[in-house]
Amino acid sequence: MNCIYSINGPVVKVKDTKDFSMREMVMVGKKKLIGEVIGVTDEMTTIQVYEGTTGLMPGDPVEPTGTPMCATLGPGIISNIYDGIERPLKAMTKLSGVYVTEGSAINALDEEREFDVTVKVRAGDRLSGGDIYAECPETPLITHRCMLPPDVSGVVEYVCTDGKHKINDVIIRLKKFDGIVEEFTLVQKWPIRTPRPVKNRLPISKPLITGQRIVDTVLPLAKGGTAAIPGGFGTGKTMTQHQLAKWCDADIIVYIGCGERGNEMTQVLEEFSELIDPKSGRPLTDRTVLIANTSNMPVAAREASIYTGITLAEYYRDMGYHIAIMADSTSRWAEALREISGRLEEMPAEEGFPAYLPSRLSEFYERAGYVETLNGKEGSVTIIGAVSPQGSDFSEPVTQNTKRFVRCFWALDKNLAYARHYPAINWTMSYSEYVEDLTDYYNKTVGEEFCRYRQKISTLLVEENNLMEIVKLIGADVLPDDQKLIIEIAKVIRVGFLQQNAFHKDDTFVPLEKQKLMMKVILLLYHKSLEAIEAGTPISEIMTYGFFDKLTKMKYDIPNDKPEMFDDYCKMINDKFAD
Repeated sequence: MNCIYSINGPVVKVKDTKDFSMREMVMVGKKKLIGEVIGVTDEMTTIQVYEGTTGLMPGDPVEPTGTPMCATLGPGIISNIYDGIERPLKAMTKLSGVYVTEGSAINALDEEREFDVTVKVRAGDRLSGGDIYAECPETPLITHRCMLPPDVSGVVEYVCTDGKHKINDVIIRLKKFDGIVEEFTLVQKWPIRTPRPVKNRLPISKPLITGQRIVDTVLPLAKGGTAAIPGGFGTGKTMTQHQLAKWCDADIIVYIGCGERGNEMTQVLEEFSELIDPKSGRPLTDRTVLIANTSNMPVAAREASIYTGITLAEYYRDMGYHIAIMADSTSRWAEALREISGRLEEMPAEEGFPAYLPSRLSEFYERAGYVETLNGKEGSVTIIGAVSPQGSDFSEPVTQNTKRFVRCFWALDKNLAYARHYPAINWTMSYSEYVEDLTDYYNKTVGEEFCRYRQKISTLLVEENNLMEIVKLIGADVLPDDQKLIIEIAKVIRVGFLQQNAFHKDDTFVPLEKQKLMMKVILLLYHKSLEAIEAGTPISEIMTYGFFDKLTKMKYDIPNDKPEMFDDYCKMINDKFAD
């Protein structure tokens, strides 16, 4: 029997054994705690335990399972709340109360729940990896499609009848091409650290539409893309992710609360259960999976949580859905890596993080993408990862390495947050590399002028930033009127366009068409004012017209379903300047 030799926090070592293989899942101690082999030498096997190791002693047994750490995939995942290693927290509460106890062996999916299954194949059909053999409504919004594992193919020998079935009932029996007959239920397992295969990775060409103006217009994110939201304490990372989760046009949301405070996660869980999906009128939980791994849970499970989340996302992507992952926050995940690395006595790199931090981050973000699945459908996984740099220092290793692997960077600014400017995304520090990829989409859906307006708006913000450096030194009075105009119109852009009110019925979500018309009116005012200044009208007189204040409030005054009101604004501006 294999026995524990030493224990150091979540790291357990077993001496003189050849029974374990790398990345194998093992059962540790008398309580059968879940662990994973992370190091193998001639003398020693090193295991990280995903649960608290309190009470473990040298000499306690360690049993191999012969399988890697896997996620259980099947109907019942959506609307559930899991910990970092896919144990359902609601079911565990009934079993052990509000605190998770060690060794709680509980199934990820409810084995007694029945689903209304429709079989999509017949006896004699040839199937290959990824083919859909059955469907069942998982929630009122999501149809679950049961697929053959990617590495399996053969001929269908048996098909069950349509109707009510539990997840472990045999749905089809397949005779593989090697002659072995295998039974398939509604459930399959998949190693969390192995990306699920796809037929093709497709070019990124469609935006993830969020209804947030600074995101959709100035700093767009593509479906299948990657974005980072770095920001210090209190800058609104979680709030921004909530707003994106509620309004973005993804089919399914996977929210990973990785190492956040327990009271904050409680608030997230309560808010998600109360949110109504604006597209369907149903609760948002009908298309949401929550993975909650709070800061007082074991660090090893925190390290595994983002792999669990991305595996669930890839599974639904393979059904043909578009998934958005909110990882909050990858800094806590990196801290878990650092703690385990310290226990393993590995050579530390910058700020104590392990030398393999960049490669682990890249492995995670690389699993995003817009793909053609094995069954010929299109699906995507979009990753939006929050980063929590200490003291808002964006030069620290997690932020800098994340920046290398994402193409969209939404830097949150504490000065904007403290001024109640939300979303507190600093438009001068942030960038998006998806603008060119998405130009064709914008041209076809909202018109070619959308990208022109966007470019002009961005240019005015940059010019205002440069002018403010001069203003800080010598004041605004010495500037010529055309530069004073830039400062005034940039204020309209900042307050009237970039700032958004999540609690206002018309401002919480803004369609692309309204965003375009808002930019059009703002730029019309700018060009008419510039023409007037060049003709000799002082800016002090132009300011008395009241248009600058009026445009600042148009986001509230013009409902989303009345775009024709923008024509009245344009006519009013044209008529006034014609006088």
